[in-house]
Amino acid sequence: MSYSLDLRQKVIDYVESGGKITKAAKLFGIGITSIYRWLDREELEATKVRNRQRKLDRKEL
Repeated sequence: MSYSLDLRQKVIDYVESGGKITKAAKLFGIGITSIYRWLDREELEATKVRNRQRKLDRKEL
């Protein structure tokens, strides 16, 4: 499940205005790692995996 762009922006604004990442994670119910990833990105839009390698081959099923 991906978080909405609006929520992502609220979290980033909170952290950039002086809020702590751990407090933001508890306040918004988001993992700390997700917030760090969002801070490293230039754009907050969700990334899509185009070709995910499957564990099982669908033809074999």
